[in-house]
Amino acid sequence: MHTPTIGFIYPDHAAEDDYPRAADLLGADLRVVHIYGTDLHAVPELLDLGSPNRLRHGAELLAPHGPNAVVWACTSGSFVYGPQGAREQVRGLAEAAGVPTSSTSFAFVHAARALGVSTVAVCASYPDDVARLFVDFLAAEGIRVVSMSSAGIDTAAEVGTLGPAQVRELAVANDHPDAAALLIPDTAMHTVSVLPELEAALGKPVLTANQVTVWEGIRLAGYPAGGAPTSAALGKLFSERLIHVGH
Repeated sequence: MHTPTIGFIYPDHAAEDDYPRAADLLGADLRVVHIYGTDLHAVPELLDLGSPNRLRHGAELLAPHGPNAVVWACTSGSFVYGPQGAREQVRGLAEAAGVPTSSTSFAFVHAARALGVSTVAVCASYPDDVARLFVDFLAAEGIRVVSMSSAGIDTAAEVGTLGPAQVRELAVANDHPDAAALLIPDTAMHTVSVLPELEAALGKPVLTANQVTVWEGIRLAGYPAGGAPTSAALGKLFSERLIHVGH
C-alpha cells in the first residue's frame, strides 16, 4: 500500500520536532516546511502570518514533496480570522496546493467531534485576548468551553522552550471537572512526547495542537478504511480508529 505524504506549513521555529517524532510513532510520511513572520502572539501579526501570500508560499515549498494533503500548522494564525475567515483561508490554501487542506483550528474541532466531545477546557499559552478568540471559534463550531486559562506568553519561541514538566504543570492546573477533554492550542508547544502522561494525570482525552494537526493531515490524506495509523503513544485520539468519523 502506498503511504500518503502529508505536508505541514509550520510558522517559524519552535516545536516542529514534534512532527518527526509523530512520524516515527505512526510510520507516516510527514513533511514540514517553514514560513516566516513575527512570532508575536498578537492579532495584527497573526493575521499577517496566516495571510494568503504566506500560505501560498508554503504550498510552493511543499509541492516538490507531492503531498496528498496539506495542513496549516498554526492555531492562532487560523482562528484569529474567525470561523468564516478561517474557512476562506483553507479554501485559498487548497487552491494553491491542489489537494485537501485544513488548519490546526479546524483540526481541533474535527478531533473533538471524532471523540464525541462537546465540552472542553482550554489551556492556552497565548495572552488573554488571543486565547478568547479561540474560545469564540470553538463556540461557533458547537464546542462549549467551560473554562479558559491563558499563560500570557507573548512569543512562540518562548513557548517552545517549555519542558515536559512545565507542560504537565500547565495542563493539570488548568483542567476543569466539567470538561470532557482538555485542549492545548499552540503548535509552538512541545506536547507529542507527553500525551499519555497528560491523559493519565487528568483521566480524560487531551488534544494538543501538533497532535491534532498530524491527525487532521492523516484524516485528509486518503488512507483506506482501516489503514490509518494508530499509536497509543499519541493519546486517545490516535489509540482508536477514529480517523474516518464523518464531519
